[in-house]
Amino acid sequence: MTERYGRNRIQDVNIELGDDASKALYEASKLTHANRPGLVREASESFSGFRSIPLSQFADKDFENLEINLGFDGVGTKVEVSERLNDHSTVAHDLFAMVCDDAVVRGAEPLAIGTILDVRQLDDTEHTRESLMQLAYGYVAAASLAKVVIVNGEIAELGDRIGGYGEFNYNWGAAILWMAHKDRALTGHQIQPSDSLVGLAEHGFRSNGITDVRRAMLEEHGDDWHNKVVKGLGDASLGQQVQSPSIIYSGFMSDITGGYDITKEPIAKVTGVAHITGGGQPSKLGRMLAPSGLGVEIADPVAVPEIMLAMQDIRGFSDRAAYGKWHMGPGMVIATPQPDKILEAAEARGVDAKEIGIVTQNSGIKIANRGAAGDSKWLEF
Repeated sequence: MTERYGRNRIQDVNIELGDDASKALYEASKLTHANRPGLVREASESFSGFRSIPLSQFADKDFENLEINLGFDGVGTKVEVSERLNDHSTVAHDLFAMVCDDAVVRGAEPLAIGTILDVRQLDDTEHTRESLMQLAYGYVAAASLAKVVIVNGEIAELGDRIGGYGEFNYNWGAAILWMAHKDRALTGHQIQPSDSLVGLAEHGFRSNGITDVRRAMLEEHGDDWHNKVVKGLGDASLGQQVQSPSIIYSGFMSDITGGYDITKEPIAKVTGVAHITGGGQPSKLGRMLAPSGLGVEIADPVAVPEIMLAMQDIRGFSDRAAYGKWHMGPGMVIATPQPDKILEAAEARGVDAKEIGIVTQNSGIKIANRGAAGDSKWLEF
């Protein structure tokens, strides 16, 4: 171990502020227990105390056919946008969307989440404390939307291992505990030809492909790009538009499928779900379709956000490349024989959704092109 990361480096770790931050996030996590009353048992109320999830509470939920698993993900480089704006209140939305929305792809219901916040350094300043409070505020708001309980979290100072913009730099990752009933698990084999596709709109970038966005912004608008307002792209600054928090779909999707509780009536039959993140629609729809060998045709796609089209133009991406980089419209796509029921539920809950296409007997992914380049009428993958 070198001197840089050895004994002399330890004195730079702010133990006192680290404990204060842990306590703040713990207090925030307790507010999320109301999202699922009784899920978590605390032997003592302390950020370092014993917490558990008693399995006895699932005894009347056809326990023998319940399955659990873990999922993992992180925010990625989108945190730099929040660092630039000195606004960290929405970062948890991106984090929770990445892990919770991956769970519903399996037909599962997210229950509890734990996080790891790696920071460069905890300087005892008003800016650092305010940034941590913003993270805690977003913590509670995102958990409410996802209908999950925050069980615990970890904060670690990693020094020069963490970089970024400005004074407060960090990475944020999470693990999600999800539960599924065997009869409702989505394996990809339930999808049938002629099933409809419903797209759930995403109006921002979610938390993927942000490195290319930041490069485009620097090339076109310089280092202060986050504060600039561009005519034709709305009144919000470019930074605010890129920061737009990921929509969390998991609460809505658990209502649609009924989740793990087999006694709860589903709103509609769902045969497949694709969470459109890294790799875009070709990658994630491809995963959904792989077990069945079927294909999709999307003739009436969800509109692509204008900011996304602008970034494609600046980067000079072909439409095919853009569709393989960003979601290009939908943050989630649902395969279902009952699209009307899903659309009705979406309207009632304020979810922006539309019927976009159909599952086909022939394999392959065919999408009516809405990219900025206008390379072709259709894109086929």
